[in-house]
Amino acid sequence: MSDQPPMRADDPGFGEIRAQTLGVRLAEAGWERDAAQALRYRVFYDEMGAHPTPAMAATRRDFDTFDEAADHLLVLDHARGQGPETIVGTYRLMRRAAAARVGRFYSAAEYDIAPLLGFDGQVLELGRSCVDAAYRTRGTLQLLWRGIAAYVFKHRIDLMFGCASLPGTDPDALAAPLSYLWHNHLAPPALRPRALPGLHVPMNRMAPEAINARAALGELPPLIKGYLRLGGFVGDGAVIDAQFNTTDVCIVVKTDLVTDKYYRHYERRERDAVDAEGRAAAEPA
Repeated sequence: MSDQPPMRADDPGFGEIRAQTLGVRLAEAGWERDAAQALRYRVFYDEMGAHPTPAMAATRRDFDTFDEAADHLLVLDHARGQGPETIVGTYRLMRRAAAARVGRFYSAAEYDIAPLLGFDGQVLELGRSCVDAAYRTRGTLQLLWRGIAAYVFKHRIDLMFGCASLPGTDPDALAAPLSYLWHNHLAPPALRPRALPGLHVPMNRMAPEAINARAALGELPPLIKGYLRLGGFVGDGAVIDAQFNTTDVCIVVKTDLVTDKYYRHYERRERDAVDAEGRAAAEPA
């Protein structure tokens, strides 16, 4: 299992970014995607109470038709060895060409994403994000973001979007965070997806003056707060996802801040490497 195929010239990946024993890269072999699906099952179904199909329950894998076409970002803990147990985090990434092979983006089952499809630039759908319970630290989340930034940087992605979930299916219990998102982070009309008719749950459930912004922000999952820190927006309307026991919002993020941050990091590394080489050349043998 330790053997990996060589990188191709057209490979969608970016190598591996390391942080001590952890690394982030794209899945390169079938068993790695399988391990990511197993991790998703443990988190979504065992831990969060999602409802698996009989086929999913039999295999203890979370899978759908989008997995074959998508790229799968992985966080690995190399201290665990070299097999499936090393995969402790995952994120599914889909570009236009991958969505075309399936016939649509995943988000299109919940939202009218026509404004995003009409965007003049490269778009990327993010989804199926999860991390093993023992690795839910700021460092792991930052490593996932570094992987996304490297992917965005390589493929010149201009816009990211995807469904992000709040726990539970009672929108009244989520009135504060949903209303906070609506009043403070609603996407501009030109980039605003809208929940499909029959699925649309109003997010404007509280007046702005009735919202404790700090408390509402505290109720948001770390992933959504990460999107907001990058200038993210939400679409119009939430959607109840009964299978996953969640309430979904559609996130839209222009990648300027993502790529700028990654570019600064890359430039700093390159500059540090040059400086190190200069110091080594100046030192006596």
